[in-house]
Amino acid sequence: MTQLARLSIESNELSTIPTTIRNMSTLTYLSFDKNHITDLHCFDFLHLTSLSELNLNSNRISKLNSCVFKNLHNLKILKVQNNVISFQSDSFGFALTHLTKLDASGNSLGWFQKGTFKNLQSLVELDLKSDRDSVVEDGAFEGLRNLKCLIYTPSYFYIGDFSSFGQLEKLVMFLIYKPLNTRTNIDFFSDMPSLHELNVIVDKSSCFIWTLNLLKSMRNLRVLSFENYCCNIFEDNLFISIPKLLRLQYINCEDFSHGPELFEPLKDQNVLDLTNNNIQSLDILHGANLTKVEKLILQNNKLAVINEAVFEALPSLKYLDLSGNPFACNCSNAGFISWAIRNKQVQVVNAYQYRCSSPPTEEGHFLLDFNVQLCWEFTGFLCFISTSALVLVTLLSSFTYHFLRWQLVYGFYLLLAFLYDSKKRRQGCPDIYDAFVSYNVHDEDWVYGELLPELEGVQGWRLCLHHRDFQPGKPIIENITDAIYSSRKTLCVISRRYLQSEWCSREIQMASYRLFDEQKDVLILLFLEEISSNQLSPFYRMRKLVKSRTYLSWTQAQSHKGLFWENVRRAYKWTQPSSQNIPNRT
Repeated sequence: MTQLARLSIESNELSTIPTTIRNMSTLTYLSFDKNHITDLHCFDFLHLTSLSELNLNSNRISKLNSCVFKNLHNLKILKVQNNVISFQSDSFGFALTHLTKLDASGNSLGWFQKGTFKNLQSLVELDLKSDRDSVVEDGAFEGLRNLKCLIYTPSYFYIGDFSSFGQLEKLVMFLIYKPLNTRTNIDFFSDMPSLHELNVIVDKSSCFIWTLNLLKSMRNLRVLSFENYCCNIFEDNLFISIPKLLRLQYINCEDFSHGPELFEPLKDQNVLDLTNNNIQSLDILHGANLTKVEKLILQNNKLAVINEAVFEALPSLKYLDLSGNPFACNCSNAGFISWAIRNKQVQVVNAYQYRCSSPPTEEGHFLLDFNVQLCWEFTGFLCFISTSALVLVTLLSSFTYHFLRWQLVYGFYLLLAFLYDSKKRRQGCPDIYDAFVSYNVHDEDWVYGELLPELEGVQGWRLCLHHRDFQPGKPIIENITDAIYSSRKTLCVISRRYLQSEWCSREIQMASYRLFDEQKDVLILLFLEEISSNQLSPFYRMRKLVKSRTYLSWTQAQSHKGLFWENVRRAYKWTQPSSQNIPNRT
């Protein structure tokens, strides 16, 4: 065994170091992991001058005497984790000039006296993680001029003096065991301009207020990690002082309530890890200025629906991990599913292993197996129905406006007439006029020259004429309705121009409605011209009236005018003129 280089004697319940190894000068690796060793003696490693790595993890060692490592001139890695060691000021009394890594995590540690590590000037990585309180004297870390990585659990009472760590590049701090409070020394990060990586792992019962001052000296920080830190007591401008940060991890927090403004200063960040934070929406990424993020990790959150549009704010994204989220397999995720399958720029890690959590019918199925085509077909059908309905409504509206707008207006005012008539019946209002004269303006000369002198002058009728008696400023349809229902009769002076007049047509339609509604003879037809039945065919309502009732013809009675006016009086069934006062005329 004179040429043996590696020897592992693990899990053998040894209580001491066997003397047989003392002369194995060719050993470069030696492990006594998981034994019951309690004491180390000065001669245990006497001739192991070639040893570069020594593993004494998981034993019961309580003390390190300086003489133990006296002859280990080439030792580079020393592992003594998970023992019960309390370091003494002379634990490393002899210079281990080649030692670069010391792992003493999981020990009692207790009291770090001044000069404890002064002879470990080549040390690059030091792990002092512990779940027990320890006291650190000023100067305890003196001499660690080459230290690049420190993993450390500070005391509740004292965090330590880091003033000698200006060259430190990586610091991992386990803030555990006892809750921290705002009284804890917050200057331990000062004067560390070379720090590139800071990992802070906090017990969930701890609460520590992070302010801008804590990071102000770390302008070269590239990696920042918070684990189990759930206080959410961050200033929105916390990261302004570390503009070069490339990787941010904020994991294992049950209540992540920060907004996008927290990430806004991190313009160069390319990795964002928000694992296990109960995040339910990716809205925190909107407006966060994460244009250079290439890797986004959102494992084990509460993301059920992913809005793929949010990734438009991440143009540099290449790696996306959404494992462990309770995805909903419905049409709400159709866009994301299609994006995950077709997008060639972004690698969605293990996307084909994502499973559905809802609805119950899809639970346990693979997310990417969901048939999104059904969503597109349904959406397309809805779009077709909506578009068709819109086109149909537009066409009907245009048709109605072009061809039936006056009929609609007429129908509206016909309703008003009905309401007006009902009101008049209930109130028992007397007639103001004997007759309302409906005529075309081109026949006005005949009305004023022949009709008025005879009926108003000779027979004493009270007539309503629209040019004379309509109320100014009132809608014309309302004036027509009032005139018809305020008169005992409506006298229609019909000519060819009358039939072509839109408003005259409305007047006779109103009068016809009153005729049919009241079942009384309230309509007198007086033809100024001979109009054949064929000429009346386009005017359905007028033709129907002419066929169903007697009418008066002026052309046939011009030689017997007296007889004509007598027939008018008979048509009116005249007894005597109305005694009601007619309104003042302007």
